[in-house]
Amino acid sequence: MVVILKRDVKGTGRAGDVVKVNDGYARNMLIPKGYAIEATKGNIRSLEKVKEKQAEEEAQQRAAASEKAEQLKKAQVTIVTKSGEGGRLFGSITSKDIADAVKEQTGISVDKKKIKLDQPIKNLGTFHVEIKLYYDINAEITVTVTD
Repeated sequence: MVVILKRDVKGTGRAGDVVKVNDGYARNMLIPKGYAIEATKGNIRSLEKVKEKQAEEEAQQRAAASEKAEQLKKAQVTIVTKSGEGGRLFGSITSKDIADAVKEQTGISVDKKKIKLDQPIKNLGTFHVEIKLYYDINAEITVTVTD
């Protein structure tokens, strides 16, 4: 029997794949649990429409991420905080602090989980921070920490 998978099934395929499986496996496991639907002409047409719509949405998201990356490449963010002797900070600058500063100073909203910091910033100075905007689109901003 040929079925269209609605979600990933280990050993069978990924969501959206049209696969040929044993009749019993399809009737007793995949279809009743909602993992797959039978591959009729109508279902295949609707799957193609869904894939087209997903491709359009992905293209829009990629374009928006590229535009945001171009804006962020020009951005220089300054964070003012208290420091002690030798330029050591009281506490540290985390990805949340950087995301808040980017939003405040540039107006561009960035998810704190997308900011790549190897370690929290604990000294005064200038740092280059990478922000992952999309699968393969990254932007690097300059963060200056002063007191």
